[in-house]
Amino acid sequence: MPKKPKTADNTIAQNKRARFDFHIEDKFEAGVALLGWEVKSLRMGKGQLTETYVIIQNGEALLIGAQIQPLNTVSTHYIVEPNRTRKLLLNRKELNKLHIATDQKGKTIVALSMFWKRHLVKCTIAIASGKKQHDKRDTEKDRDWNRQKQRIMSHSSR
Repeated sequence: MPKKPKTADNTIAQNKRARFDFHIEDKFEAGVALLGWEVKSLRMGKGQLTETYVIIQNGEALLIGAQIQPLNTVSTHYIVEPNRTRKLLLNRKELNKLHIATDQKGKTIVALSMFWKRHLVKCTIAIASGKKQHDKRDTEKDRDWNRQKQRIMSHSSR
């Protein structure tokens, strides 16, 4: 019996707004400390990373603003908190690097995506600096121009 093919897309949630609002500088992969019901909800695709950021407090990285909606079957057994602060699992060297970066003016840590790595939930976080309004307009112009190029190329190949 042949093996079941692996699915290429292991992404749970993405924070697309972060790439628009920030210049991404350095990326890290962090584990996320979750409860059992949260893992089940993520398997059902009920995670959201919009407006999510990371703070360093007492030598720990904390994920703030990530929403994991509980399943109906779980919310009867536990007192669930969809927006609770979750601990990110990083090694000491990475934590020090993040702490130094956030001490600098204009730097913040944002969560870019949450994904499965085998049976574990991982979160891609990045050191980022905020974009000015004109940078956002430039990003939008570039995106529109790339769409136009794709349309022109697809029409010319017919």
